[in-house]
Amino acid sequence: MTTYQGRRCASIENEHLRVSVLQEGGHIAEIFDRETRVNPLWTPPWTSLEPSAFDPGKHGRAYGSGAEAKLLAGIMGHNLCLDIFGGPSAEEASAGLTVHGEGSVVSYKVSSRGDALIFRAKLPQAGMAFERSIELGERSVIIRESVENLTACDRPIGWTQHVTLGPPFLKRGATEFRASATLSKVFEGEFGKHDYLQAGGEFDWPHAPRIAGGTADLRVMNGDRASSGFTTHLMDPARENAFFVAFSPAKRLAFGYVWKQADFPWLGIWEENHSRRQAPWKGKTLARGMEFGVSPIPESRRQMIERGRLFGVPTYRWLPAKSRIEVQYRAFATPADVIPETIG
Repeated sequence: MTTYQGRRCASIENEHLRVSVLQEGGHIAEIFDRETRVNPLWTPPWTSLEPSAFDPGKHGRAYGSGAEAKLLAGIMGHNLCLDIFGGPSAEEASAGLTVHGEGSVVSYKVSSRGDALIFRAKLPQAGMAFERSIELGERSVIIRESVENLTACDRPIGWTQHVTLGPPFLKRGATEFRASATLSKVFEGEFGKHDYLQAGGEFDWPHAPRIAGGTADLRVMNGDRASSGFTTHLMDPARENAFFVAFSPAKRLAFGYVWKQADFPWLGIWEENHSRRQAPWKGKTLARGMEFGVSPIPESRRQMIERGRLFGVPTYRWLPAKSRIEVQYRAFATPADVIPETIG
């Protein structure tokens, strides 16, 4: 075990990449490319706190007081949303459930198996067990996950990989993106004070309808002084593999993820560009989430189930009683002169 940004973590590395994963919350905090000296993943501009140390009375002014505060205190890079993608209901919040579920705030047991790091955790509120293995290829990170239902009831679950990019890799008006996206939709309500896309607007990737008319090309990071928004995208069902890739012209680095479309059919794009003023954001954050999962939109469990389908595709996944589901995906980072248009 070692530390990253003052947090306990486990690391794995080779001649090209270093990957650091936080013990509490299980966040993949860095995928550091040694050649360009860049970690594309987001490190928040506030002091990071172990979730077990979070005290609402003591830390409320720094991180807020809502159901998201404990998560925000410790969030970093790529965090897991399980078994919801979005906020808890009022009753769930009163019972202690945090935004995006327990997967991003519980403590993980860390071990090794061959060349892989293994992270295991119990989610007592959800009645589930989670395991993730991380192994390095030459310029890739192979990630395997399993979710086990410990109860005797079939469960509808949310399960999203909340990958968030940040500076210095992410730059307004410069960082480019490609994805195997098709049918798309803007978040249906107000997402932030600096929304610029038409709420609920449906479109074909990448041209999203603007509130003021015309369209925004989501293949380039917004260059405005402040902006906010969320769009969801159905990954091309004609392709076995789904992907997104981001490219920094300044750093000459391409970074992205590849996964099975059948496992995670949705990609949500979250944009926070110096918009949120409340703690801990304070108007200082530039981040773009590229969040692939089984659900299209961050919403409560009840809303997820009531929505049922979007574009004819389910908005959650069933986890049968006493059963286990496994997935595999990979991240990659490679120096490049131009952005790859497709990924295998």
